Amino acid sequence: MRRREFLSLAALPLAQALHGGPPTESPARVIGVDGERLSGVDVDRRWTGSFCRARVVNRSRRAVRIRQVVLFDIDLRMPPATSLYGEGFQMLSQTGGTLAAPIDYSQYTDAQHYRMPQPEGARVFYGLALLTPPGNETSMFAFTSCDRFSGAFVLRGSSLQAAVDCEGLTLEPGEGWDLEELIVSTGPRARLLDALADRIAAHHPRLATREPPTGWCSWYCFGPRVTAQQVLDNLDVIARSFPNLRYVQIDDGYQSAMGDWLTTGAAFGGNVRTVLDAIRARGLEPAIWVAPFVAEEQSAVFRDHRDWFVRGADGEPLRSDRVTFGGWRRGPWYALDGTSPGVQRHFERLFSTMRREWGCTYFKLDANFWGAIHGGRFHDPRATRVEAYRRGMKAILRGAGDAFVLGCNHPIWPSAGLVHGSRSSNDIKRSWDRVATTARQNLSRNWQNGRLWWNDPDAVVLAGELTDNECRFHATAIYATGGMVLSGDDLTAMPPARAAMLRRLLPPTGVAAAFDDDRFSVGIVPLPDARMFCLFNWDDEPRTREVRVDRAGAIVDVWSGEPLTARAGVVTVDLPPRDARLVRVT
Repeated sequence: MRRREFLSLAALPLAQALHGGPPTESPARVIGVDGERLSGVDVDRRWTGSFCRARVVNRSRRAVRIRQVVLFDIDLRMPPATSLYGEGFQMLSQTGGTLAAPIDYSQYTDAQHYRMPQPEGARVFYGLALLTPPGNETSMFAFTSCDRFSGAFVLRGSSLQAAVDCEGLTLEPGEGWDLEELIVSTGPRARLLDALADRIAAHHPRLATREPPTGWCSWYCFGPRVTAQQVLDNLDVIARSFPNLRYVQIDDGYQSAMGDWLTTGAAFGGNVRTVLDAIRARGLEPAIWVAPFVAEEQSAVFRDHRDWFVRGADGEPLRSDRVTFGGWRRGPWYALDGTSPGVQRHFERLFSTMRREWGCTYFKLDANFWGAIHGGRFHDPRATRVEAYRRGMKAILRGAGDAFVLGCNHPIWPSAGLVHGSRSSNDIKRSWDRVATTARQNLSRNWQNGRLWWNDPDAVVLAGELTDNECRFHATAIYATGGMVLSGDDLTAMPPARAAMLRRLLPPTGVAAAFDDDRFSVGIVPLPDARMFCLFNWDDEPRTREVRVDRAGAIVDVWSGEPLTARAGVVTVDLPPRDARLVRVT
């Protein structure tokens, strides 16, 4: 195989990223489905500054099946204490820690929970990897587009490989594929991520809405056994006491079966539309949960349209638990094939009905990962799983019209340009462990908010078992994301002090806090008339945080309403364990 370079200093961005001279780098190479290196297939790489565009071309006389294209494989030359951050393919997978000791931010990882194939002894990050050696600036390795292929970074010891997953597709003689764009750059972490957001948005223009949504969600207080009366009771409280919660979202539990979204189960007396009508009559917006890409075996859509589903090697619909997680309720699920014209028409009809006839103006799409399921066969044999997902999502958007679309449990990079909002963490629970872990997950994705979509940090839950300290931490973390605010509590039983805290979160600013590093101790939210400081203590011991202010007017602790004092231009705040403060400086 030959390698063609269009820039004599093509390795320069890699050298800069490694804080040293020219990297030890292997040639770009093409790997076949059996793991062999294919001959007669070229990788043409063109570097323009920090950006790399690549094209793979079959110059041989035979068709070849390609598993992956390796764009570079370098020796990092970084110390074991180098700080690490890596994105996952799907929403629930993120990695932090160091090169020597990587840490999963969630137990629901791509490799273990979703069983995505990965090389033995390696860590795989999808879309983005950040490396910060002690005392040095951050090096960013990222893919800036995701039209057809998933781009990954494979970490083995001290080596880092950039690879494009071609899923075993066939490249005919004389045929070529344009691969996804890659950026390699070094600098301050925040500046790098701003540049990445701009470039992704250039390839996948944002579905813009004026402001992040607010609302109430039934799941975290009532789960799948939600009833019409429970929703109506909360609707009364929202209309009377929380009018800034615009959307009232009915979550999982209204449907008769997973996949049969237009037929209501027993929980709503056979007709969810009466509740949706009541929401609208109170001047609020009806919102609903849908998992469009999955169906259970007992559903009518699976019984009547088996040809709509992703197939296994035997030609039959692929049970998801054969290749990945089978589903969290009423599984194992089967995955609808977004490349099927029948599925695309089904999605358009489904969401058009819910938008025009049911009046829903907000859709929470869950289980979107299964729309990009691996290990199956699609109606279009030349389509990748990224294309299958994106085609299905485009059909959903056509049906949803002007409604707000939130992606949840979704593939992150493949969703660019296809959702108005993006869940940025695991599900919240009323426990300190989950409050802390979801906060870290959300704040790690602050750079996406308002740039690619509105981030959804999941529901704010202030009633229940959390201590006052933990509630302040949780509410401050939600504020710091700058994204969506949906209450997950039964508002009919909300303690007054916690209700007051919820009101202070409304409306969301739309501006995410900026942090100097991944410790997330002090974040700053610049607003037109004030600066907001988000101060966190993640530890089980008291900590002190300092805020430097210049020409400050009023300084106020937002949660307590108490004034604070600056001495020599510094505000000192003592934080108990597992606590946070939101400080407003005008």
